[in-house]
Amino acid sequence: MDVPTEEHLLYSQRPEWADVLPLEQYENITPLAPIFYTDEYKDATNYFRGIVKSGEMTPRVLELTEDIIRQNPGHYSAWQYRYKTLMALKCPLDDELKLMDELAVKHLKTYQVWHHRRLLVQQTRNPGPELEFIANSLQNDMKNYHTWSYRQWILAYFNDDELWSHELDFVESMLEADVRNNSAWHHRFFIAFQSGVRNGDQDRDAIVRRELAFVKERIAVAPNNASAWNYLRGILDHAKTPYSELQAFVKPYSLPQPPFGTPPEVVDLEDPLPSKEAQLPCVAAIEFMADIYEAAGSNDLMKATELWRSLANEHDTIRRR
Repeated sequence: MDVPTEEHLLYSQRPEWADVLPLEQYENITPLAPIFYTDEYKDATNYFRGIVKSGEMTPRVLELTEDIIRQNPGHYSAWQYRYKTLMALKCPLDDELKLMDELAVKHLKTYQVWHHRRLLVQQTRNPGPELEFIANSLQNDMKNYHTWSYRQWILAYFNDDELWSHELDFVESMLEADVRNNSAWHHRFFIAFQSGVRNGDQDRDAIVRRELAFVKERIAVAPNNASAWNYLRGILDHAKTPYSELQAFVKPYSLPQPPFGTPPEVVDLEDPLPSKEAQLPCVAAIEFMADIYEAAGSNDLMKATELWRSLANEHDTIRRR
């Protein structure tokens, strides 16, 4: 028979843990629907409850909490007690961040991993390497909410000009990789409109013009991209600009693809036309035009009604109701 190594022994089998009184989760009760854990997890968490009750904060507690976290990365109490132990022992937090480099990528969708990382960086006061770590993490899941949220927290919490200096370039590279990445569009709106005003961005009208030009170009490339149309609406709502001011740009996207003959003599760079490959009419553009006509009221209400009816009966039947 194979003799288990110390690494795989239960804590109840390890002499160095003999001084800890383990506490059962279901002590003196019989639950109606108990959760069935592995023997390894039950054993580790029994000893965890024991050390929490005694208040122990030693290196072996870090060993125990890491073991539990690897088995269940969502164990909030294990993360919290681990952080308190790290602080009590004055451990080098760079070593802990290296462990987080592994665990964050492995468990991208676990809140506790990212919360723990925030606590560590608040202590190290060294946010610089985090942007590169986040960029690498996003290669595994380009739309992961927790990763993008953590990036916004880093930028806002430390609010350092150097951290912000390449952020537009970063988000543009993400949209070049996937123009439909809604998380990247949301991050761009955060940079442009929701994170304060930085040096060089004081002319807010110029920022609005820049963002309108950017989103129009992306719509021209991929007209049926809901994220870009939502971004366009967001800019106009933020700037309190009537949708009707974009009618010249939007209307060609709401019509069937015209036959392409001789290119127009004058190309309107402010209102780029759909590409030849575009699948038209675009649902988002029809809805945009309907909103324009509805806001105008009076005689234009009939035009709005016709557009809503075309969406319901032909172009966007899945949302008919």
